[in-house]
Amino acid sequence: MVQGVNTLGSVIIVPVETFSLINYLDVPRCPHCGIARPHLPQAIKPFNIKGTGGDRWWSVYVCSVCGGAVVAASSYRQDGPVTEYYPRGRGPFSTTIPERARDYLLQARESLAQPAASIMVCASAVDALLKDKGFKEGNLHDRINKAATNHLITPDMAKWAHQVRLDANEQRHADENVPMPTQQDAERSLGFAAALAEVLYVIPARVTKGIEESKPPTAAPTAAPSTIKVKPK
Repeated sequence: MVQGVNTLGSVIIVPVETFSLINYLDVPRCPHCGIARPHLPQAIKPFNIKGTGGDRWWSVYVCSVCGGAVVAASSYRQDGPVTEYYPRGRGPFSTTIPERARDYLLQARESLAQPAASIMVCASAVDALLKDKGFKEGNLHDRINKAATNHLITPDMAKWAHQVRLDANEQRHADENVPMPTQQDAERSLGFAAALAEVLYVIPARVTKGIEESKPPTAAPTAAPSTIKVKPK
């Protein structure tokens, strides 16, 4: 946290990023496609806006890979340190998701700019989730059908899971009759894999936590009254 004074003379205390509102935005990853160390040139020069949120300089940057726009602001000056930017990117996956599947999900999200790779890792995430639930026999096709038969997932979820599997197979086998996937295709596969993790792990954990927190507090045990023996005179 850094204390400063904005152009209206008000004292402000804001978190300051390690990069500034200059020609390029130096964020660690593009919040849209997840590519590391993205090239984000300034598309719109800084402009000043005064409002109830304070006096801030805003600028717009665009990822050279996916074309996603990022809006950044400084509460100090037009080339000052960035105090906020949007979108901030996606938060971490819940720790209630098994570690292996969670790692696959993270890799899939961070490789959205390489759709073929992202789609294949999404299928690995689905596979890891089902294996963790005990469906280890056969291949992913068998596991999806078994999970549906055992009512772990709905028939519609099984259809979506099979689509993710088939999309990954097309890339894994370099099918020449199939066009290369787009980032939107990868986003769709990641959306299902993440939704499956939510249904199987995150929501049940949230429900369990909610039930525990809604229980009335247990009353402390009442101490038994002490007995005082009086010696006869």
